[in-house]
Amino acid sequence: MKEHRANPDEEQAAPEEAREVGRYAPVARRLWKSSRHLIPVTVLLVAIVIMFSVSTPYFLTRSNLIILLTSNTALWVVAIGMTAVMVSGAVDLSVGALVAFLSILFAKLLGVHVPGVLALLVTVVAGALIGGLVNGLLIGRLRLSFLLVTLASLTAFTGFVNLWSDTKSIPVNSSVTDRIAFGDILGVNTSILIMVVVFVVALFVQTRTYFGRDVYAVGGNRVAARLAGINSTKATISVFAISGGAAALAAIVEIGRTSAASPTVDNSLPLQAIACVLLGGAAISGGSGGVGGTALGALFLSTLGNGLSLTSLSSYWQGVVTGVILVGAVLLNRLSEGSLPKFLRRRRHDLASTGSPGPGS
Repeated sequence: MKEHRANPDEEQAAPEEAREVGRYAPVARRLWKSSRHLIPVTVLLVAIVIMFSVSTPYFLTRSNLIILLTSNTALWVVAIGMTAVMVSGAVDLSVGALVAFLSILFAKLLGVHVPGVLALLVTVVAGALIGGLVNGLLIGRLRLSFLLVTLASLTAFTGFVNLWSDTKSIPVNSSVTDRIAFGDILGVNTSILIMVVVFVVALFVQTRTYFGRDVYAVGGNRVAARLAGINSTKATISVFAISGGAAALAAIVEIGRTSAASPTVDNSLPLQAIACVLLGGAAISGGSGGVGGTALGALFLSTLGNGLSLTSLSSYWQGVVTGVILVGAVLLNRLSEGSLPKFLRRRRHDLASTGSPGPGS
């Protein structure tokens, strides 16, 4: 019986293959660690797409998919802006009022015959200045609570926009807003292109600039960031300026959809934007998250709302279902990160420590 002898070339190739696998293993581990927080919302998104595809024949039609995206462009843009704020460790509750205020500003500029493109640029700059110099300065420089400041801004701008507009919507007839809402470039709706451009720019700033890294550092540990030479005040002002500029762009998109500037403040808009960021794996304390997760969170919320509206479920039950699914999604996200089990173990340990009998008892 002949003994099988391994080919020397095969023996040499085996270690080479092992080295190749070992070379890419750290990259795969980093990729898995950086994208693990996206798995829960991705799974839920796929699940509801399958569910609505089976339950209603209209869900996957081209017209409905376009409506799904274009009707949520404003939420997408505001949520991307909110991501920068939340990564820095804050929250902007004033974006709903800012959208209403900037809508009226844009309509007023058109009313005094300012060209549409120039009015758009002035509105976006105004939104960035208001966000940075009002909210950002008070929070970053004076160290006031972001909840107090943005809640005060929400109240003040709500009152001011109603006084300025006399609580009446202003009809808007502009080729710029019409092109944003109903135009297309190379067959792609302009609103959808705006979503793509906003996402790509935000992703570049987040991952390829020193500013993006500074925002993560400030959100992770403000004191350590300051000791490392990072200007936390400048970072805070900048993220609130981004949020204000995003609110301005969202206002113009909404004007295009409705052909009117409304002074009505959508108080649910900032809450929905916060939900998008949290669904994407961000922590309310800052230092984590990103626009990739936020985009998935926005798609999840948009798909859920669109799918429920196609069913015969009443609007009240839609709200209940949405709330329950959101809580479940955030819990699933925390379980995947392991933060919830850690909290429960720590809590059990604390209870055991405080409940243990003391000396002499």
